[in-house]
Amino acid sequence: MAYSLPALPYAYDALEPNIDAKTMEIHHSKHHQTYINNINGAIAGTEWEKLSVEDLVAKVNEVPTDLKNMVINNAGGHANHSLFWTVMSPQGGGQPTGAVAKAIDEQLGGFDAFKEAFTKAAISRFGSGWAWLSVTPERNLIVESSANQDSPLMHGHTPILGLDVWEHAYYLKRGGSGNLNNTYK
Repeated sequence: MAYSLPALPYAYDALEPNIDAKTMEIHHSKHHQTYINNINGAIAGTEWEKLSVEDLVAKVNEVPTDLKNMVINNAGGHANHSLFWTVMSPQGGGQPTGAVAKAIDEQLGGFDAFKEAFTKAAISRFGSGWAWLSVTPERNLIVESSANQDSPLMHGHTPILGLDVWEHAYYLKRGGSGNLNNTYK
């Protein structure tokens, strides 16, 4: 199966003023598309092309050594961004509700404690990477971060919220520093 760029569930300008249209367009149509082109080329004609991108990333330690970095960097980039686009919304923001809110309260000490841990995971990531809210195989919520395009899937975790802290996610509007205060809006 050749991977393809998922359509955004909103227009490029829908997240303004928090993320500007130009940044969204380049991030989605250029950066994300490059990850897809690279992984499609690397696994074409192999048994690995039959897997969903999430399954491929989860099985990264099973792929041949010569493909491993391509899978980490490009399949990871595709999987990470595919989730990233879906967790943002023009109507988003505020505190979670329902089962997620209950789990955050019970397992992470409440929404304020979650925000503090998630923000710390994002700003303490040296270089490029991601901050995550993930579910472990034991069904526990954890806040974690990963370098570059590594994914919680590589460690058996299921990401449910991801924040891209690569400069390409914010550099056109915010310059060299992002504004994490807008994360929860």
